[in-house]
Amino acid sequence: MVALVVATACAAETAPVPSGDSQAASRPQIAVPVAAATTPAATPQPTRKIKLDIADITPMGEKTEKVGVGFPIIVTFDRDVKPRDRATVEALLQVESDKPNEGAWRWVSARKVIYRTKAYWKPYQKVLFTARLSELPGNTGAKDVSRRFAVGAQNVSLVDTKKHVMKVYRNGKLAKKIPISAGRGGLIRNGVDVYLTTSGVHLTMGKKAVETMTSSWMGVTDPKDPRYYKEEIPWAVRISDSGEYVHQSAGYYQYLGRSNQSHGCVRATPEGAKWFYNLAQRGDVVKITGTKRKLQWNNGWSYWQLSYSQWKKGSALS
Repeated sequence: MVALVVATACAAETAPVPSGDSQAASRPQIAVPVAAATTPAATPQPTRKIKLDIADITPMGEKTEKVGVGFPIIVTFDRDVKPRDRATVEALLQVESDKPNEGAWRWVSARKVIYRTKAYWKPYQKVLFTARLSELPGNTGAKDVSRRFAVGAQNVSLVDTKKHVMKVYRNGKLAKKIPISAGRGGLIRNGVDVYLTTSGVHLTMGKKAVETMTSSWMGVTDPKDPRYYKEEIPWAVRISDSGEYVHQSAGYYQYLGRSNQSHGCVRATPEGAKWFYNLAQRGDVVKITGTKRKLQWNNGWSYWQLSYSQWKKGSALS
């Protein structure tokens, strides 16, 4: 995935949440059939041989985590897939869900393909991904790979940067209102105000009980520089690759619910940030409105920024 040139000031010291997990994707699981297949069954039959294996799958399996209703399936291969072979490979990637939902794959690089649904997944169900790699022509010795995911509660958060409030809905019902402070704006880089929070549909990508955030993203590493900062921030839930989080405000509580004073993140009260941290699953929806800075579709897991028709154009089978 193309790295973003412009960062957000709330950038963490650690690297962005990786797109995969530590489970060995090449270890096949027993694939138990479920209700509705959501990918095409037809398989193009080229004459050339294709050697391929899977290096990584996101998210993790049902025994490790529950995911939110916006979650994507991200598959990374162990080598490049040539454009002429992508339709053949894609046709062997199958997604089945207990509750039927249309979806499509999109190639974002030569090694990475991502599955997104037309509408959010229904909560409390299982989704099975299977890659029938043994059926690739000439892929001698390859085994099919499968992984089952568990979808948890439907958590959708609406952040209004003009009213300075985040409303968190759980399974369609308002669970909590949290006073917030969003990006104040005022720092232009490459024509972009990087102090503004991005407006759009974000997905939660990961979380840390304490995250180290520094000013190094803008080249400020000297502690004597008045712009320098290095802070340990509690209850940090990442929502983009450009450094945006929902996290506890490091002081400045007088601004929460009243004005936007952050470097781009969504600051919350200590009680509200901890509550949200404990609730958050990877793939939960966080929709932010009210700023002039638009979220790019490839900034983190922001795939819902594309319409479904736009998304499908990235499929080799479209």
